[in-house]
Amino acid sequence: MDALNERRAALKHKLANQGRILAGWTSLAHPSIAEIFSRMGIDFLGIDLEHSTIDQEQSQRIIAACHAGGCLCLPRIPTHDQQTIKRLLDSGADGIIAPTVETAEQAAQLVTWMKYPPLGRRGYGIARAQGYGFDFEAYTTRWNDISTLIVQIESVQGVDNIDAILSVEGVDGAMVGPYDLSGSLGVSGQIDHPKVREAGKRVAEACRRLGKACGTQSVAPTVESVNRHFEDGYTFVVLASDIFLLWKWSAEMAELGKAVR
Repeated sequence: MDALNERRAALKHKLANQGRILAGWTSLAHPSIAEIFSRMGIDFLGIDLEHSTIDQEQSQRIIAACHAGGCLCLPRIPTHDQQTIKRLLDSGADGIIAPTVETAEQAAQLVTWMKYPPLGRRGYGIARAQGYGFDFEAYTTRWNDISTLIVQIESVQGVDNIDAILSVEGVDGAMVGPYDLSGSLGVSGQIDHPKVREAGKRVAEACRRLGKACGTQSVAPTVESVNRHFEDGYTFVVLASDIFLLWKWSAEMAELGKAVR
């Protein structure tokens, strides 16, 4: 528990100081993927529960695989739901990523569900997170200070309210959701459209001013594209995902097949 808590504290410190962070992403349920990704040296792995069939039991196995590989794990919850958050955190998640946060009130509610009293109202359970009781004190006494909450900004309303959202105590950073944001801006799917990039820059600038981390996802990351994200003001980048990698590889293999037949 001490080593895991120190990794959590290190990520929290890096987020607060706007250090460069790289993350992975999984939308498929097998923990072997998490084991492989953990070897990349990433700062954390996100689990996509919003756009996948991954369930609670599968999430716990992925979280355990991450921890065994020395990697932190931040599931993206499917919706703003207290029970989902409670169960994922008790499964050992190191924090959460919350989709489509549009107001400070929504952010404050997430903090309430995620943190123990006095900052929040999370219930005290005995589960994997607490070492099934063996690590109860080590976990509960430090959780509020070292757990991570990332809110996703995926709409025009979220961009417009970004300062208020980031000012909520307990919010560690924002992650721009380029696909949903493109839809909200009327340019669906055009994630490199000037409107999307400008909205992202607004979020990044607010994060810079308020001392919070700011992230985005790169569909097909290269050194050049990731550096461009950092130049645009982002401080963490999610490097594709298992779905994106398989999609791109399969497309390349399809072209290969056409060439050799």
